[in-house]
Amino acid sequence: MAVSTGKFNAFTFFKLPSAWWCGIRLKYIDDRKAIVTVRHRWFNQNPFKSMFWAVQGMAAEFATGAMVTLQIRETGRRISMLVANNKANFSKKATGKITFTCEDGHLIKEALDKTIATGEGQTFWMKSVGVNEQDVVVSTFHFEWTVKIKD
Repeated sequence: MAVSTGKFNAFTFFKLPSAWWCGIRLKYIDDRKAIVTVRHRWFNQNPFKSMFWAVQGMAAEFATGAMVTLQIRETGRRISMLVANNKANFSKKATGKITFTCEDGHLIKEALDKTIATGEGQTFWMKSVGVNEQDVVVSTFHFEWTVKIKD
């Protein structure tokens, strides 16, 4: 599947401007994996001179949500998506370039197939891990996505 990361990033500029201004950029996406980067800057820092937790959360969520959006679009159906819950762990100060990777795209299709077949909402958890330039984990996010057919 050919997908333009540039189109996702343009979408961010127009529909999620706070994420775009914070520097969140989609670098890679396919059905199974997405990679999002964000660089620590004055604009997105906390008083402790590291990246604000919410900026990390936006980048982590984007790594999961971009795949959900993509796979919903591939169904050709009108399906809503929403984060119902999330959990996060912060293990190191986030400075420099942080790369969030989610490799849980395989979980999406099953939930979409079930919601289309039954008309009932489905939930599934996806994990996004952020590492710094030294490949040290700085934060791990878990998002519970809900999907439901709109038709």
